Parts: sequence; structure tokens; C-alpha cells
Amino acid sequence: MLEALTQLLLFQLAGEVVARGLDLPVPGPVLGMLFLLAALVLRSGPSHELQATSHGLLQHLSLLFVPAGTGIMVHLHRVADEWLPLVAALLASTAATLAVTALVMKLLMRPRTAAAADAP
Repeated sequence: MLEALTQLLLFQLAGEVVARGLDLPVPGPVLGMLFLLAALVLRSGPSHELQATSHGLLQHLSLLFVPAGTGIMVHLHRVADEWLPLVAALLASTAATLAVTALVMKLLMRPRTAAAADAP
């Protein structure tokens, strides 16, 4: 487990170094995930240890939101001052997510419905 956690943190570190070194507008952990994805594709998938560690982290994912919730409580006055843009952004992003999800679902369902129509 320690090896897999080290591997995950090294990819995050590599992403952070590249993002800051090249002054990219992308967060380092996002680049780290892309690097990890590339490594997993080249290796034909994750090791058993990485799968088990990732599964364990995902089981406790809600704990990772505690610092974000604490940060919201610390800056509650800012949320109160800027509630309208926050609500507008939440509504717009939710609508955009629903629209993109529906379009992707429609595109992915097209081959299946065509194949089902051709079947006897």
C-alpha cells in the first residue's frame, strides 16, 4: 500500500512541478492524473496493489471534502457577499453538465439502436 501511495503522490508531484515550471493554467494534480493515465495505458493497466489502494481511497473519499467544507466555513462572509454569482455559476454548470451528459448518451446510444434495428 505504501508503494502505491508513493506512486500516486509522485505523479501528483510531477504534475505540480510541470504546472508551476511551465506556468500552466492547469492545476498540478490534474496534470498528475494525466501522467498517471498515460503510465497506466503504457503498462496495460494498474497493478493489483495500486487497484487496492485506489479502492481504499475511494471508499473514504468523503473525508477528503472535510478541508474544503472547513474552508467554506472560514470564508462564509465571502459566500454571503457573493451568493448571486455563486448560485448562477452552480445553475449554469449543472445545466451544462446535464446537456453534455445527454448529448454523450445520445451519441453512445446511436450505434446500439441501429444495431438493434438490424437484428432479426
